[in-house]
Amino acid sequence: MRFATRLLLVQLATVAAVVAVCTLVFGWLGVQQLRAESEATALNIARTLAEDPDVRQLVAEFSADPGTPEAAALRDGTLQQIAIAVADRTDALFVVITDDHGIRLAHPNQDLLGQVVSTPFEEVLRGTEVVDWEVGTLGESARAKVPIYDAPDEPPVGEISVGFERASVFDELPALIATIAVAGVTALALAALATLLVRRRFERLTLGLQPEDLVALVQNQAAVLEGVGDGVLAVDPDGVVRVCNSAAERMLGLDSPVGRSADSLPLDDTLHRLLDGRGTSAETVVGDRVLYLDARPVVRDSRPLGVVVVVRDRTDIEALAGRLETVRATTEALRVQRHEFANRLHVVSGLLDADRGTEARAFLDELTHRGSVGVDLEGIERVPDPFLQSFLGATAVTARERGVALVITDDTLLLGEVTAAEDTAAVLGNLIDNAIRAAVAGAAPRRVEITLLTDGAELVLAVADSGAGIAPPDRDPFAPTTETIAVRPSAADTSDAGPVHGHGYGLPLSRDLARRRGGDVWLISAGGDGRGAVFGARLPSAVRPPDDTHHLEEQ
Repeated sequence: MRFATRLLLVQLATVAAVVAVCTLVFGWLGVQQLRAESEATALNIARTLAEDPDVRQLVAEFSADPGTPEAAALRDGTLQQIAIAVADRTDALFVVITDDHGIRLAHPNQDLLGQVVSTPFEEVLRGTEVVDWEVGTLGESARAKVPIYDAPDEPPVGEISVGFERASVFDELPALIATIAVAGVTALALAALATLLVRRRFERLTLGLQPEDLVALVQNQAAVLEGVGDGVLAVDPDGVVRVCNSAAERMLGLDSPVGRSADSLPLDDTLHRLLDGRGTSAETVVGDRVLYLDARPVVRDSRPLGVVVVVRDRTDIEALAGRLETVRATTEALRVQRHEFANRLHVVSGLLDADRGTEARAFLDELTHRGSVGVDLEGIERVPDPFLQSFLGATAVTARERGVALVITDDTLLLGEVTAAEDTAAVLGNLIDNAIRAAVAGAAPRRVEITLLTDGAELVLAVADSGAGIAPPDRDPFAPTTETIAVRPSAADTSDAGPVHGHGYGLPLSRDLARRRGGDVWLISAGGDGRGAVFGARLPSAVRPPDDTHHLEEQ
């Protein structure tokens, strides 16, 4: 049985029970009220008749006569006529008048005149009014007994007994019960109607799901939302956040967003566009995290229920991609060196095959004096570190293919050996790639200048380009946006126009990598007016100083 049906039956049963109890209570109260009214009516009639002067005088005369009055004299007596007249006017069952010995002086049944009444009368003759239900010669009745006084300070000389039969007392009870029944049936009908409306509203709000289904959904939702590493943010059609797991709160920097409007939350414009239904996927930068956003509208039975956005953290993936790019560049540099070494070995092999050993030895001596394979990079001799030589050489080849010349400035002073190769290559590679893109978009001659300095174990570097600079100049290049830095493209080359850093993640990731080591990446000059931008970076514990190198060699 469906929950809504059970709810309907339970509510109807509850209302029926309440109506039954109320019917019994009101019926009992009605009976008590009718009894009280009949008793009060009988008492008032008896009191009125007991105060009648004629009644008082005649009863006193009969009480003063020690003998028993004759029934024949009582049948046509004044008291009998008075009693019958009062009973007729009030619809009473009986009006009985007795003397101080309980002898009937007036009675509806004339055959009982002159006889002692069948019900107790001693308490009344002691001056007490009695109201009760009793069974007499005329059956059960509600009766009132009132003493008759001849004088205020004297004992009673008789009593007046007035009664109403049960049938006459409860002749209004059927109408009362019918009224209560109509009220009960009306209450049941209203309860059924209200229950049906509540049931319809409940099923509309729950999309036809029963409470058991809702409990299962909540349990599954809690298990899924908190069991996955992705963030989930859901809003209803009114833009109010209804679901936000802990991963989404952490990645988006939110604090208890459920129940709040999405417009009031510190979300970037990209996420607002997705929540408004103006897109299905996007990438953005929040703080130092690179996030991928996937939005999907939720529809059930052609009814829109809102939008769900899945938030994935791609920071580590982007950082790994940058490091893989560094490895690719290094591999390319090694491939070039291998090719160059192969060419030189072919020369040596040819000289030896021609028995020209002296010339082969001279050629090898020249190679030994010249050192490693040279690259077309101005100032590369100022970089003694083999890793940086290979990396910068490969980068120079890529830059030359795009029409940009890489230059190692005269200010470069690199002492020691680079130990943090991956982080150094990632930060330096991102800055150089930024600069190459800016230079390509600028005017000729296109060049990128690199300065490398060491301060003990700390590596400090600066990268300047010949581009047009950052536009606008006051723009934060590390702002959380997919268009981190905009450049002014030249008329000659617009192939790389747009964001300087391609996807807009390089600078934030570079700064994040540097800060993890205790360093930083910052903008030295925004450029403009014919000058390109200059970025600086500081990487602590990235170089092994020369003293440490010599010490290790001695050991």
